Amino acid sequence: MTKSTNRLHFLDAIRAFAIIMMLQGHFVHALLGDEFRDRSNLAFSCWEYFRGMTAPTFFTITGFIFTFLLLKQKVSGIENPRVLKGIKRAVKVIFWGYLLRISFFAVFRGTLNTSFFYVDVLQCIGTSLLLLIGLYLISYSYSKKLFQYLTLSFGVVIFLLQPIYNDLALEFLPQTISNYFTNRNGSIFTLFPWFGYVCFGSFMATVFLKYGKYKSFYDFAIIAFLSIGLLLIFYSSSFLMFLYGSTGIEVFKSVAYNNFLFIRLGNVFVLFSIFILLKNYLNHSMITKIGGKTLSIYIIHFFILYGSWFGLGLSRFFYHDLSPIEVIIGAVLFVIGICALVLNYFKHEDYLKLRLNVMFENSSKAININFQELFSALKNSIVQKYRLIKFIKR
Repeated sequence: MTKSTNRLHFLDAIRAFAIIMMLQGHFVHALLGDEFRDRSNLAFSCWEYFRGMTAPTFFTITGFIFTFLLLKQKVSGIENPRVLKGIKRAVKVIFWGYLLRISFFAVFRGTLNTSFFYVDVLQCIGTSLLLLIGLYLISYSYSKKLFQYLTLSFGVVIFLLQPIYNDLALEFLPQTISNYFTNRNGSIFTLFPWFGYVCFGSFMATVFLKYGKYKSFYDFAIIAFLSIGLLLIFYSSSFLMFLYGSTGIEVFKSVAYNNFLFIRLGNVFVLFSIFILLKNYLNHSMITKIGGKTLSIYIIHFFILYGSWFGLGLSRFFYHDLSPIEVIIGAVLFVIGICALVLNYFKHEDYLKLRLNVMFENSSKAININFQELFSALKNSIVQKYRLIKFIKR
């Protein structure tokens, strides 16, 4: 097996892990009873901490994989086929982000529900990919290294400025646009700080592409990622306070006092080191398939758990109502069920599409026949009435 193949399996394995963590995290968060949400309980606090790793991991691996595939192409700039493909993918993801939040009950009343305009993970990921493509197109016209430096710089700056933009209301912008930058109106994921994780993932991909061909790179990467991760988790706050003491810049202190971004990035680095260490054992086709179908898995889970268009999901009937045992068993079944449903659909996708096409054609023919019969009967009725009227007049 080639190194390239190993790398791809390693990336898909992280993405599969992230989507599975997302599935169980959403299930437990939506259905676990309030009386069991006790942060003094070791089991719940551990679950909550590891759940907090899911979104940073997902955004980081998104930037990593997209950049990895983008820069592997032999052509660069606008001619790179991954640019157009990435734009299409981003638009598709944003489209689904809004479509999943629409309420048909509101549409039937001639309005749109307020939550339709909230920016969630799909809109944030799609827009982040468009921004990443923009950075790539601008920087690659000057230098290949510029893209690498820009992604790292953007990631650091976005994290450091979090106390500044976190409280912005942006009332001068239309709410649909401001929702991408502030969560004051109900948005769940905003571009800042989450685009920062995408940038860090993109930077990591440039390092892998540049040095991944060397024989000892993966051994070095395991140690480097683990070391960087632990430093970020345990010492980033102290370092930020040191910078504040040295420069007097308040933003360093503000970040240090609420240092969740760099700590979560440290979690991601540690996670990467573990998956790199186990990369030779993560090449099972099931893992690769799950990692490659994250969008479909997200869409299906949203319908089943939250109900999406009609609100008839599990959370409608069991919201904050399950015991720990029930929620654990339910989460396991939920993860297995969603993954099995999606993978089996794609396994039989061609057959199902064929059957649907046949059903559609038969329905169309039946409708056409019914319309023809209806038109003929209506025409005969009109003719008969016309003749009857003429006969009476005579």
